[in-house]
Amino acid sequence: MDQKKSRAASLCGQLYFQVVVCVLLGILIGFIKPDWGVALKPVGDAFIKLIKMLLAPIIFGTLVIGIAKMGDMKELGRVGVKALIYFEIVSTLALVIGMVVVNIWQPGVGMNIDAKTIDTSSIATYTSAAKQQGAINFFMDMIPSSVGDAFVKGNMLQIILFALLFGLAISMLHDKEKKDTAIKVIDSLLHGMFGIVKMVMRLAPLGALGAMAFTVGKYGVGSLMQLMQLIICVYVTSFIFIIFVLGSIAWYNKISVWKFLVYIKEEILIALATCSTEAVLPRMLVKLEQLGCSKSVVGLVLPTGYAFNADGTAIYMTMAAIFIAQAMNIPLTIWDQLLLLGVLLFTSKGSAGVAGAGFITLAATLASMDSIPVAGMVILLGVDRFINEVRALTNVIGNGIATIAVARWEGAFDDKRASDVLNGRINVENDTR
Repeated sequence: MDQKKSRAASLCGQLYFQVVVCVLLGILIGFIKPDWGVALKPVGDAFIKLIKMLLAPIIFGTLVIGIAKMGDMKELGRVGVKALIYFEIVSTLALVIGMVVVNIWQPGVGMNIDAKTIDTSSIATYTSAAKQQGAINFFMDMIPSSVGDAFVKGNMLQIILFALLFGLAISMLHDKEKKDTAIKVIDSLLHGMFGIVKMVMRLAPLGALGAMAFTVGKYGVGSLMQLMQLIICVYVTSFIFIIFVLGSIAWYNKISVWKFLVYIKEEILIALATCSTEAVLPRMLVKLEQLGCSKSVVGLVLPTGYAFNADGTAIYMTMAAIFIAQAMNIPLTIWDQLLLLGVLLFTSKGSAGVAGAGFITLAATLASMDSIPVAGMVILLGVDRFINEVRALTNVIGNGIATIAVARWEGAFDDKRASDVLNGRINVENDTR
């Protein structure tokens, strides 16, 4: 009897159990008392803001240490090229799978929406932001007006660029003592930051409760019935991608995708509840290193993957664009769809670090084509929050698998440790970096 009580107490003390309970409670509150659910929005927002407060220094410090410890430009270039090749191949697969499924499922057929009846005022923010998208603007925006500005705004691409330069500068120091001192100072600061993360993560259940209560309370379940086909379609496609594509990559790298999902279950639940991949980035950095990936590879690949490897967003892009065409009875030839795919290969990489990135990228894509009107995006506004949950979840899992794949490709992955961790022979619960 005492053993059962001990197990129950241990389960209740687990973060993932607390998050699950709070997610269910949030759904219940939003459904029964929508006003209360909407009022709980600041609780979820506060948790995400606390995590975002730590992202800039954590990304900067992790990247700098990873690059400085690599020691030379050749190693950095090799890892970077391997990561970018992986990102491009897998995100292209995500785009193609999304396109195939939406053509087979046809969730928008039968909605018969007339373009003349659409009020575009609700998407004005996204369309105006989309006009600023483009290759030149994208590269110019990577350069901050000042280092402080990049950190204040939390612009991930700008922080990554500065961290790359700073890490290279440290790695090229000829004075070994100065180099070691710089690395130790930044590493010590990182330990402090991850200490704060551990404190903030205790609030994750409350953040999940507030976010879920707001989503259900604000948008309701009944209002989604007309667009439920699209929601189901995106969720099913995302799970197919996780199981078959990411699962195959994990298997090739001698990792069980199921055991990996169990290992990062807390991060998955938090991403699902908060619709934010950023909320779990600090924890993912730690967990991938504890799993056996080299610290330098984790520090370079994972933050870069957050900017360039959004598999869940890629799936949504093709599905959303073709769904709009189906809903508005706009016929698309195979060449139209291949053109859409080609445009998305570029635009899907150009929205990193931008609030509402998925919607802005979609607006920029449609604006660059004549076949699908940007105004049709209004159809998606009511369900975007619900679809954003699975986008965030897929992005988190995708970047975790990407880091493992690149680490193994680079010969910087500890198979024995990974096996011990995933099979429960090593308990990393109380580990620190």
